[in-house]
Amino acid sequence: MYLVKSPWILKKLYPSSLLWNMPRNDKTIYLTFDDGPISEVTPWVLETLKTYEAKGTFFCIGDNVRKHPGIYQQLLADGHATGNHTFHHLNGWNTPDEEYLRDIQQCRDLVRSNLFRPPYGRIRKSQIGKLRQSDNSMRLVMWDVLSGDFDRSISPGKCLNNVLRHTENGSIVVFHDSLKAEDRLRYALPRALDAWKTKKFRIEKLIL
Repeated sequence: MYLVKSPWILKKLYPSSLLWNMPRNDKTIYLTFDDGPISEVTPWVLETLKTYEAKGTFFCIGDNVRKHPGIYQQLLADGHATGNHTFHHLNGWNTPDEEYLRDIQQCRDLVRSNLFRPPYGRIRKSQIGKLRQSDNSMRLVMWDVLSGDFDRSISPGKCLNNVLRHTENGSIVVFHDSLKAEDRLRYALPRALDAWKTKKFRIEKLIL
């Protein structure tokens, strides 16, 4: 089970530790992409963003960066931002703190960024505290709107509706440049970008 729109109670529980959305007074949407880069999907995402003159933030799995360094360099060359998504896509709730922190550092050796997003959105408060102690410049980025593109039980149209219905000024939106999400991503991303362009939204990368 997952929530498309992050509830206010979560934001209240973690008021300063985690970033859920950007300021609401700016007509800007912040697209983020988790789990890449991979050769089957990420280049298409880059071309689609270029078509709409949009920028995004890619939360990369370190092992995928190791496997596809050229694609990683291309997304940087295209002016997008990157973030750390651990090296092995670990679930923080099921991983001892020290192992989790080592995996984040292993990813940082390849992904030079102060942005971090925990896979599945699952991280313990103890892990947040230790991560902050080891590097207080790290910013932990969650999301405002979850597209659900990873959910094979929903239609591409439902995925598109998820983002169009719930995005607003300052929303941080999650898509996935992964094989699991590919069908829904290829349908929803260009249609969402077209709709937002019509409504005069800017689509920007996170700079924190």
